[in-house]
Amino acid sequence: MTTACAHRQQAIWTVRGGRAVTPAPPHPFVVFGIVNVTPDSFHDGGRYTTHEAAVTHALRLAAEGAHVLDIGGESSRPYAEAVPLEEELARVLPVVRGIRDGYAAHLAGHADANRQAPSPRPGGAPLLSVDTYKAGTAAAVLDEGADIINDISACAFDPGLLDVVAHYKPGYVLMHSLGRPETMQDAPAYANVVDALLDFFHDRMDMLVRAGLPESRILLDPGIGFGKLTEHNFEILRQIERFDSLGRPVLMGLSNKSLFGGLLDLGHGQRAGATQVATALLAARGVLCHRVHDVAETVRTLRLTQAMAPAPRTEN
Repeated sequence: MTTACAHRQQAIWTVRGGRAVTPAPPHPFVVFGIVNVTPDSFHDGGRYTTHEAAVTHALRLAAEGAHVLDIGGESSRPYAEAVPLEEELARVLPVVRGIRDGYAAHLAGHADANRQAPSPRPGGAPLLSVDTYKAGTAAAVLDEGADIINDISACAFDPGLLDVVAHYKPGYVLMHSLGRPETMQDAPAYANVVDALLDFFHDRMDMLVRAGLPESRILLDPGIGFGKLTEHNFEILRQIERFDSLGRPVLMGLSNKSLFGGLLDLGHGQRAGATQVATALLAARGVLCHRVHDVAETVRTLRLTQAMAPAPRTEN
């Protein structure tokens, strides 16, 4: 697909079942809406810990234009503690089921009014993603119909996850992190952070493909804030086009993160504007996917970015 902002060909990302994620104007980008079912996530921890609250929030994000609902049952903020498998499943599974059933009920309720069932987002029902590094959680949510596994560990924390994604072949978010959340911010260092990430992605993509996951299923996340200082984060953002050499689309997750605090001296509740500016700039430079807390505002930002993009040059 071609993004009007970057004027270059984007690789197609496919998810479980070979479904291609191909947004179209006026929604030329892919928006991941964050659904944290955790008491301790850095931005909205504790707000959606009941299954009912989480499902209601997720369906609202879908109505606002989220292509993907990204559900997390364990915080991955710096120094967060690990959550046992049973607890993560108890948090996540009812939400996956509730979103699936709630959206089906939404469509059924409108079927008489409109022969073509309405959708809160372009292209049909929102895709379901679960943010986990555990093989047991991934298998359970994929059995319940999830489309995507968003893994902060690149299959390093639980080696069994590699077998799960190779078997089910979901969409897979391959993210870079320098260690576990408990230790990743303990003096991270790189000779060259972008070179290190490119080498990492080459190696991990090769591992996944050799295990049986089609390359078309892979989406790359540079892991802003995961084992990186402020200067590392901004070096990645300055050189974001270098990731084109990997032949896969990029997911950017910088919503309300501390890099804005480090650069602009913004407190946690003051980063919404910086998030939108950074999202627009990255979209204009060809970043396809954006993982955010505020879906409605991000959809408006991306539509404005698209509307202000210069027309592609034509050869005379």
